[in-house]
Amino acid sequence: MRVRKLLHTRMRVSDMDQTIKFYTDVLGLEVLERKTSPRGSHLAFLKVPNSEELIELCSFPPSGPVKVQEDLVHLAFEVENLDETISALTAKQIKITDGPTRSSSGSRFIFIDAPDGYEIELIERPPGTAIV
Repeated sequence: MRVRKLLHTRMRVSDMDQTIKFYTDVLGLEVLERKTSPRGSHLAFLKVPNSEELIELCSFPPSGPVKVQEDLVHLAFEVENLDETISALTAKQIKITDGPTRSSSGSRFIFIDAPDGYEIELIERPPGTAIV
């Protein structure tokens, strides 16, 4: 057996509308679909620009609020210009929680927090760099 490709990553969230607003307004992702699963979970599928993989947000209010363990998981997105990204985040009153930092490969990155405490890494990579 061999998998063909990554389709989506699911993240449980406490407040679907607040989380969708963050990912669409702050990061520019697009909501492709919202629905309720047969088990009653509220689902939203978000498209990331220039990527086939989706982010699936899942909210199940009867299970209570989500508690994300610190430094357990984060999503990383490439940005074209980190300085412009920092300016745009500042204008939207989004706090940078770490960085900017330069890696040994020459990439620069920062971290911000999404709702529920999920970390988001925003990376500017030099041309020809495949990995941070």
